[in-house]
Amino acid sequence: MKIVLLTNEYPPNVYGGAGVHAEYLTRELAELDEGRHEIQVLCFGEQDEDRGNLQVRGVDHDFDLPVQDERHEKFMDTMARDLIMAGSIDEADILHGHTWYSHLAGCLAKQLTGGKLVLTTHSLEPHRPWKVEQLGTAYHGSSWVERTAYENADGIVAVSSAMKDDVRELYDVEGADVRTIHNGIDVDQYRPRPDPDVLRQYDVDPDQPYVLFVGRITRQKGILHLVRAIHHMNPEIQVVLCAGAPDTEAIGEEMERRVETAKRETDNRIVWIAEMLPREDVITLYSMADVFVCPSVYEPFGIINLEAMACKTPVVASRVGGIPEIVVPEETGLLVDVEPQTGDGVEPSDPDAFAHGLADGVNRLMADPDLRASMGAQARQRVEDVFSWTAIAEQTLSFYKDLVAETESALP
Repeated sequence: MKIVLLTNEYPPNVYGGAGVHAEYLTRELAELDEGRHEIQVLCFGEQDEDRGNLQVRGVDHDFDLPVQDERHEKFMDTMARDLIMAGSIDEADILHGHTWYSHLAGCLAKQLTGGKLVLTTHSLEPHRPWKVEQLGTAYHGSSWVERTAYENADGIVAVSSAMKDDVRELYDVEGADVRTIHNGIDVDQYRPRPDPDVLRQYDVDPDQPYVLFVGRITRQKGILHLVRAIHHMNPEIQVVLCAGAPDTEAIGEEMERRVETAKRETDNRIVWIAEMLPREDVITLYSMADVFVCPSVYEPFGIINLEAMACKTPVVASRVGGIPEIVVPEETGLLVDVEPQTGDGVEPSDPDAFAHGLADGVNRLMADPDLRASMGAQARQRVEDVFSWTAIAEQTLSFYKDLVAETESALP
């Protein structure tokens, strides 16, 4: 088959779970069936790479786009790149789009090449209304693009059962084959790798127990709720916030204010690493953390939890989206109730209760080393048993083959 993956994020430009997914899925797909399938990746950037049956091409442009609002620039840039993507595909059996950033390209290329359009549900725009802060009225444009793509897709990969329910509830996908195929993780790369010198490099005290957050500064990830929770954590707990890439200047400033308040009003040692770190350093941060915290208010899957669990670190996470399909309560970590949420989906109905719940979970695990060790071991085992990328790629390729076979069987 000729398989074309369309994505915004791809190495070296990886900012979140969708980019991680695209990187590892592509790598594994290229190895399956003895490398007989031709894999092409079109992504945002300047990538230019050929590795056997895998070709990666970055897409960029050098012209200015008119906009009504400076917040529309990212949307218009995305639309331009999608047009270039669609015109760059000579032929395809499968067109696999990742996030709305690539969906217009997939829709157009489906009409131009006749390939089957597959979408992976890394997130859904109706559940991210806070994107208005970032995109302005262009959020209505991204929502329209996403809806159009889902209602024209031949196959949909839901990264969790919760997302499968969501996509059926939000969009008319009766004409598509919708399957749950979880995200995965490289269990050889993500494994315990302690190194106190790496911690010292980022001003983390390796001799003081710490809880860890890794993620972008966005309302979706709940980082502001975690900062609020510090006020209720035991004072001997060190808090490490590996948090960068704020969605907007406003939320970045709000993060700064809340961190400064927490430092002033608590006795906890708070280390804020406001940059995207090399993967190996992040793995060391996971490995030496006593507890990982995932306070998301919206999380289709939560690959970040897999990364921590693979490093034998127990998790305290929100009971939302696909997270309960990863974190087994009382075995690999603890879940904290955050729903019901307000109508806009941005804030829990009771932010104070959510903050207390996060702190209670952290305090409980930090006070019990034996429980942490047991949960960490079970977490690693669960990742190895259920979430390897090879298994995810095999399921995805099987899905592709079924979709192509449907086309072939329909031919006269």
